[in-house]
Amino acid sequence: MKLTLATAQYPITEHQQWSDWQHHTETWVQHASQKNAQLLLFPEYGSMELVSIFSHDIRQDIRRQVVELSALQGDFCQVYADLARKYQVTIVAPSLPVVENGKSHNRAFVFSPKGLVGYQDKFFMTRFEAEEWGIQTAPKVLTLFEADWGSFGIQICYDVEFAIGSHLLCTAGASLILAPSCTETIRGATRVHVGARARALENQAFVAVSQTIGAAEWSPAVDINYGFAALYCTPDKNMPEEGIVAQQVPQQAGWLVETIDFELINAVRADGQVFNYKDHQRLQTQFAQESIEVIKRQL
Repeated sequence: MKLTLATAQYPITEHQQWSDWQHHTETWVQHASQKNAQLLLFPEYGSMELVSIFSHDIRQDIRRQVVELSALQGDFCQVYADLARKYQVTIVAPSLPVVENGKSHNRAFVFSPKGLVGYQDKFFMTRFEAEEWGIQTAPKVLTLFEADWGSFGIQICYDVEFAIGSHLLCTAGASLILAPSCTETIRGATRVHVGARARALENQAFVAVSQTIGAAEWSPAVDINYGFAALYCTPDKNMPEEGIVAQQVPQQAGWLVETIDFELINAVRADGQVFNYKDHQRLQTQFAQESIEVIKRQL
């Protein structure tokens, strides 16, 4: 089965009001749809551009921003649900800080033409998220999203630098891992991309990275962004020899659009030059004191 995937290289844009952001978001979705994309991946914390419609005091208070953004969750989700339905695409929305039971989490919502399907929360927090922003690690639940063309899971930014989530998702049936990301420096972006390539190798899977780019000087949380969109695979039979399907030039806004064939994944897992996926199943991947649940959602 084949899938046309659009991966965003996304600037944090300043908006005057909600309707401006809504129009901006639809323009991005429309452009991907015009390229025949079926699945759209936005980056981590792309939602932070909504802070630009808040007052100056909220703009400068990074902890209050989390609460105010969480309050917009319903309207935020409705916009993406409507766009997924209108353009008949599946959308992994830019991750949004949400507050539940007094705790703040970093959440990526997924929408199909049927509406909201589910979400994936981030497990591993960066120092900035934990120490300055107050974002906390989420309950250990992984979501496998299943469609006619195949199955995918999400590993948000720092999460893709660890094997545990991708390993369990691929064990449950994923052939594609999506890594929405927000990084400030070349070093940060490099860590994410190295992690993504490692996960593609270990699991003989496709891994797509979407990142924020550019400057948002009005935002103390995401004022500097460096990144690029990319699609990786395992370097094996009938795959690119270096495991790089495609990469965008850094810091240029737009979509990376590629059509991927999941039969290639099935073939290398069954009869590749090596058996990374099968051999990886022999490992026990878990947290020392926490169990992880994997749930499945139909698109």
